[in-house]
Amino acid sequence: MKKKIVIVAGEPNSINSEIIFKSWSKISKNLKKRIYIISNYNLLSDQLKKLKCKIKLVKVSSIYNKPKKNYLKVLDVSINYKNPFMISKKETEKYVKRSLSIAHNLAIQREIQGFINCPVNKEIFKKAKIGVTEYLAKKCNVKDGSEAMLIHNKKLSVSPITIHIDVKQISNNLNQKIIEKKIQTINFYYRKIMKKKPKIGVLGLNPHNAELRKNSEEKRIIFPSILKLKKKGMNIKGPLVSDTIFMNDYKNFDVIVGMYHDQVLSPFKTLFKFDAINITLGLDYIRVSPDHGTARNLVGKNKANPSSLLKCIDFLAKN
Repeated sequence: MKKKIVIVAGEPNSINSEIIFKSWSKISKNLKKRIYIISNYNLLSDQLKKLKCKIKLVKVSSIYNKPKKNYLKVLDVSINYKNPFMISKKETEKYVKRSLSIAHNLAIQREIQGFINCPVNKEIFKKAKIGVTEYLAKKCNVKDGSEAMLIHNKKLSVSPITIHIDVKQISNNLNQKIIEKKIQTINFYYRKIMKKKPKIGVLGLNPHNAELRKNSEEKRIIFPSILKLKKKGMNIKGPLVSDTIFMNDYKNFDVIVGMYHDQVLSPFKTLFKFDAINITLGLDYIRVSPDHGTARNLVGKNKANPSSLLKCIDFLAKN
């Protein structure tokens, strides 16, 4: 029998419950049998009522419980609240971290196919200056920074070398070692998951690649990294100029690697909008998430788009 799929409900003050409910109504009966939600049963019930959704929930203590057909199965995680969409930051932080830990442990023990986590407010990890990608990497004992964020659809994938740091810190956080490690991670896991050797394009950091001036990051760091990776047999090209790559030339590559978050995510989302998922590469299991935020401004308005979560479910179901 195919393994179970776990969805971490994530940030409660968000559209997450809405996209979960909408996705549940669109998936097949056979797929529903495999899906378990890590959430608080009462919280999800109250949110369901607020959203006027008619979905049957059932609380389960294990992914091996087999309740009635077509019930949305909830692995219960404690949380204190009064308003289901206005929960304190302290309670939210504890709840989200407990939920992620449960999913991580199930995945490490190979009891599930992998897991999806719905969007999480970055404020939860603000003190540690990390995101969910780095948080899970730490739990998997990845200590060399080799984990990578891959934003993926059938037409293109993009990945940033640096992720949740301020723009002024990007240059100081770039070096040959980290570029080589992350691109090796991308190459290895892309081949493993997608069953294909990727064509990788690497962007420079500066406008016009700083004309490849001697003291530029392109000349000192990026170009030498690409040469070394080429010698290891990778199908890689660069540094490419970032202001034109997304006009048309991106079609020549499977993966575009940028030096920072918005360098690749902004044009990618402009091109593909909700047609993407976020895959964390370099962990001991497959972890995916919708490629959008918590959208708190849309809570209760019935305007949330579930397509990215549906793509996450479909991707995990096939791997």
